[in-house]
Amino acid sequence: MEERGVEDEDAADTVTKMATTGPPPHRKGISYSQPLGKEAAIASSARRNALPLGNKGLDDHHPSNPFLDSSPDALRSLSYPHYHLHSSPPPSFPRHHHSNSVEGLRFAPHHSRHPRLPPSHHHHGLVTAGGSFSKPFSSGGGGSSLSNSDGSLTLERAMSEYGGAPGTLPEFMGSGGDTGIFRVPLRAAMHPGRPPALELRPHPLRETQAGFFLRTIACAQGQLWAGAESGLRVWNLDNVFDGWGAAGPARRGDEESAPFQESCPTSPTMCLAVDAATGLIWSGHKDGKIRSWRIEQPTVQTSPRDGGSAARFREVLSWQAHSRSPVLSMVITSYGEIWSGTEGGVIKAWPWDAIEKSLSLPMEERHMAALLVERAYVDLRSLVTVGGVCNLPAIDVRYMLSDNSRSKVWTAGSLSFALWDARTRDLLKVFGMDGQVETRVEKIEAQPVQDSYGEDEMKIKFVSTSKKEKSGSVSFLQRSRNALMGAAGAVRRVAVKGTLGEDNRRTEALTLAMDGMIWSGCTNGLLIQWDGNGNRLQEVQHHSSSIQCICAFGTRLWVDYVSGIVQVLDLEGNLLGSWVAHSSPVIKMAVGSSYIFTLAHHGGIRGWNLTSPGPLDDILRIELANRELSYTRYENFKILAGTWNVGQERASHDSLMSWLGIAASEVGLVVVGLQEVEMGAGFLAMAAAKETGAVGLRMRVYHRTMCFVNCHFAAHLEAVSRRNADFNHVYQTMAFSRPSVGPQGAAAGATSVQLHRGVNVCTRSCGFLYDSLNKDSLIASYDEARDMVSQRCFDWLRDKDQLRAEMKAGKVFQGMREGQIKFPPTYKFERHRAGLSGYDSSEKKRIPAWCDRILYRDSRSISVAECSLECPVVSSITMYEACMDVTDSDHKPVRCIFSVEIARVDELTRRQEYGEIIASNEKIRSLLEEFREVPETIVSTNNIILQNQDSCILRITNKCEKNKAIFEIICEGQSTIKDGGNSSKLSTRASFGFPLWLEVHPAVGLIKPGQTVEVAVHHEDFYTREEFVDGIPQNWWCEDTRDKEVILLVNIMGSGSTERRSHRIHVCHCSSKTACSDTRSHSKRNQSNHLHRADFAHFGGSSDVAHDLCHMRCP
Repeated sequence: MEERGVEDEDAADTVTKMATTGPPPHRKGISYSQPLGKEAAIASSARRNALPLGNKGLDDHHPSNPFLDSSPDALRSLSYPHYHLHSSPPPSFPRHHHSNSVEGLRFAPHHSRHPRLPPSHHHHGLVTAGGSFSKPFSSGGGGSSLSNSDGSLTLERAMSEYGGAPGTLPEFMGSGGDTGIFRVPLRAAMHPGRPPALELRPHPLRETQAGFFLRTIACAQGQLWAGAESGLRVWNLDNVFDGWGAAGPARRGDEESAPFQESCPTSPTMCLAVDAATGLIWSGHKDGKIRSWRIEQPTVQTSPRDGGSAARFREVLSWQAHSRSPVLSMVITSYGEIWSGTEGGVIKAWPWDAIEKSLSLPMEERHMAALLVERAYVDLRSLVTVGGVCNLPAIDVRYMLSDNSRSKVWTAGSLSFALWDARTRDLLKVFGMDGQVETRVEKIEAQPVQDSYGEDEMKIKFVSTSKKEKSGSVSFLQRSRNALMGAAGAVRRVAVKGTLGEDNRRTEALTLAMDGMIWSGCTNGLLIQWDGNGNRLQEVQHHSSSIQCICAFGTRLWVDYVSGIVQVLDLEGNLLGSWVAHSSPVIKMAVGSSYIFTLAHHGGIRGWNLTSPGPLDDILRIELANRELSYTRYENFKILAGTWNVGQERASHDSLMSWLGIAASEVGLVVVGLQEVEMGAGFLAMAAAKETGAVGLRMRVYHRTMCFVNCHFAAHLEAVSRRNADFNHVYQTMAFSRPSVGPQGAAAGATSVQLHRGVNVCTRSCGFLYDSLNKDSLIASYDEARDMVSQRCFDWLRDKDQLRAEMKAGKVFQGMREGQIKFPPTYKFERHRAGLSGYDSSEKKRIPAWCDRILYRDSRSISVAECSLECPVVSSITMYEACMDVTDSDHKPVRCIFSVEIARVDELTRRQEYGEIIASNEKIRSLLEEFREVPETIVSTNNIILQNQDSCILRITNKCEKNKAIFEIICEGQSTIKDGGNSSKLSTRASFGFPLWLEVHPAVGLIKPGQTVEVAVHHEDFYTREEFVDGIPQNWWCEDTRDKEVILLVNIMGSGSTERRSHRIHVCHCSSKTACSDTRSHSKRNQSNHLHRADFAHFGGSSDVAHDLCHMRCP
C-alpha cells in the first residue's frame, strides 16, 4: 500500500447523503440473531439461482441481491429457522470471491458465486447495537457456544463451515455509534453536496509528485495549461474522455488523468499568461526567466518507455527577465506589452516591438533574440524613483491584473495596490487595503529635464495627499520632498494600525469582473470590490477561511477558500451557491470550453460547468449514479496492527520478530504503535508517548483515508472517568495539518492550516486505535483474576472487563469494534519471566488486565452492510492475539490482522461515462444548446474614420430581451494603406492589444437586455515613443500614424458558455478629407476579404451589423 498525502474527498465524504429525486434506497440491516435452518438456506439458494442475471443493464438500479429492499422506507430482516444437527448439512456455499471487475463481481454465474453478503457475514460472531456478541460464551474452555441447547446450528458456525468469510473472529461493538459526532458519515456514489465534476486529473499520490507539483493553470483555445515544478503540461480538452492508450501514462501517479503532454524540463513555473493573438503561452519561472510556448502542439503522447523525452515540446523564446529573483507575476496589457513583477517591488515592462522582432528571428539566432529582449526592458520602479526614494512599497509583486476595460494595470502586494496607465506606463495611484491613497501622481506637461543620473529622468511628479500643486515643472528637491512626505505618511499609518490586524487582511487574490469592477480577496475571507480608479466600493464576507483565488466570467464570480470550498456569487456579491470542490485549498482557477477548472493544492484538477449549480447538475448526478456499477472497483488487502507498551525499555530483535516477523509477511500494510518508548528505540513506532496522550497517522489507500491513532490513557481502575475524557478529547480534537505543495509550494502560505471540519479522526473512511489503558482494567480481585487465567476462563474475565462495560454503556469508544479476546491479560508481568507465572507477585500485586487493545471502525453505519461506494471500507478480523513469549516489558505485545475490502471509483471509466452522458442525453444536450446561445446584438457602424485627435462613439445594442450580453473589443491587427488603396499585411500585437495611437473605452463590459452601451474610440495624435536599453531611455520620436488601419473585433458572449460571435469594425486614420474618402472606399471594398483569425473561426461570422447607420466623426 502506498501512503498518500492530503485526502481528496471522493463521492460523498463528510456530507449528509441526499438525492435529487428523494431519498435513495437504503442498504438494509439484516438480523442474524436466529439460527440458520436448512429449509431457509435451501429456499434462499433456490431463489438466488432463479434470478435472471444475463440481461442486466447498467441503468438497473439494483443488481440481483436479496438483501436490498425495493421499498426505501421499510426495514427488512431475514431470519432463519433452526437447522438441526441430525439433519443433512446445508448446501455448500462457494467461498467468498473477489474480483476487480464489476461484471465478475456482481453478475457472475450463480453456480460460481452467491450474491455478495453484507460485511457481517465476514464476522462469525455478529455484533448487536447493545454492545454484546450475538451468542453468549460458555464458561468452559474459553470458547463461544456454537450450538443452542436444542442442538441447532447457529449462523456463526454455518458461515464458518459452509461459506461466507471463514476464519474471521466474532466482534464486540460499543454502543452510541449512531449518534452525534460518533455517527459514521453517509456516503454516495455521487457527492450529493456538489455538482458533478469533470475529473480531469484525480488527486494523485503525493509521493509520485515530488518535483512535479502543479502550481498554476490557464486555458487557451480548447486547451488547459498547467505550470509545474519541472515545466509545463497541456491537456487537449477535446480529448479529455480518452485514455492513455498502449503507451501508458507519462508518469506514475497520473494513470487516471486525462492524457496530457509535457514540456522539456524547466525551473518551477510561477505564473502563466495566455496570448491567443500570437498563439503563445508565456510562463514566468523561479529562475527569473520568461519563456514562451506554442499553443498548437503535436498530438503525440509521451511514453514511459523512452521517459517521455521524445515527445516533449520545447520553448519558442526565453530570456532572463530578473537576474536573481523569481517571476512572481506576469500580465499582458491591453496594448500588448508584457509586464512582470518580482521580489522587492520590482516591475519591468517588455515592449512588444522588441519581442516581435525576436520572434521573427530563426531558431539558430535565438540567443541574439533573447539578448535583444533582455536589453529592451523598462524598469517601472526606477521611473518613479527620485533621489533614491520611491513611493512604491518594496514588497513582492505577487499579483498583476490588466484592466482592459480602461487600459490600466493593477499591481499588488499583500497590503497595498498600485494603479498604472497601460499606454503611457504612468503611475496613477498607490493605495492601501482600506482604500486610503498613499501617493497620487500627476504627469508633467513640460519636457523632461536631463539630470546627471539616469534614474532621475522622470516625466512624472509626486504631490502629497493633502495638497495638490499646480501642473508645471517642479524642481528636483521639491519632488524629493513630496516623495519623502508620502513615504513617511505611509509608515505612520502602518504604525498606527499595527501589524496584527493588517496581517489578517492580507490580499491573496485579485480579479476583474465583466462589469469592469475589480475584486480582491483577503486572508480573513473578506471580499473587497473596487472601481476602475481604485476607489473602494463595498466589502462582503460569506466565509471565514482565507481566500485563495477568485475568477470571473459572465455575470458570476467564483471564490475559492483554503478549506477547499467554492462559492458562486453574482456581480453584486450575493451568494448563489457553495460546495466543497476539493479536500485541500484551491490555488488557481481558469475558464475554458464552458468549464471553470479548479486546481487543488494536492494537484487534482476538476472542471465545473459554468452554470453550476443548476438543472444540468441534477441530471448528471442521477445519470452517473445509475451507472455506478460500471465504474466501481473492489480491492482487498490485509493490515497488521500492533500495539506494545515497552515500559521505557529497548525492544530486542528476537522480541520484534516474535511479535511481527511471521505475521508481517502475510499482509500488505504494517502499522505499529508503541507506548513508553525509550527515545532512539522507537524506529518501528509511529510515535512515542511516555505520558498520557495520543498521536495519529493518516494515509490514503486505494483512494480511501485510513487513520491510525496510538493512545496512552490514564492509569488505575478508579481513573475510568479520566480515561473516558482522554478518549473524547482525542476523538474530537485530533486533526491533521496540510503540508505545502512541494518544498517551495506556490501555496506556501497555507502550510500550517488547520483542516476544515470533516477531516479529523471521526470522519475517516476507516479508523484504528491502539490503546494502552495502562493499569487495572479488570473489576476483579487479584486472586480471582489469577485463578480464571490459570483455567483459561476468558468468558468470566470478559464480563469483568472495565473497558467493555464502558463501551456497552456508550461512554467511550462509541461505535468502535474489537475482536473477541481469546488470550490472557497482557498486564502486569515481571520482566524476563516467561509463562503465566510471570504475573506481578510483588507487594502491589497488580491485577492482571487487558490493558493493551486494538479497536477499529470502518464505514458501516449499521451492524451489517455491503461494501459499495456508499459503504466503501468494510473490515473483518482474522487474528487477534498476544505474544506471551515476549518478556522485555511488563506488558505483552498484541497484534491484530484485519481483512479489508475497499470499494473505489475507477476515475477513467467514470470520466468516460460522464462524456457519454453529455453526448447522448437529450435533456443535457438541450440545456447545453440553451446555454450556448449568444444574445443577438447590433453595432452602429462597421467603419470608423478618424483624423488627428478625433473621437467616435460606437454603440452596441443588445436586442435580446432575456439575457445579458458580454462584449469584449480587441484588435485583430494593424496595417498600412499604401498608394492605390492596397493594405499591407496585418500586424498583431500580443493578446490582440491595441496600437498605441488608439484608445477604446470601455473595451469590456455587460449590456443589459434591450439596452445600448456607448464605446469611445479615440485617436491620440503625435504619440511620443521611446526606446530603452538596459532600462534607460535612449531615443524619443513621434510616430506617424497616418494611413493606418486597424480591424477591431467586438466579441459577444453569453454568461453560460464560452461560445461567442464577432462583429468586425474597420478603423482608419487619415490626414485629410480626400484621404478619408479614399480610405472609406477602400474599407468597404476590402471588408469581405479580411477573414477571422483561426482561433475565432469556430464562433461563426459577424452578427447583424447596421451598415453605416451612424458614421460619426467628431469635428
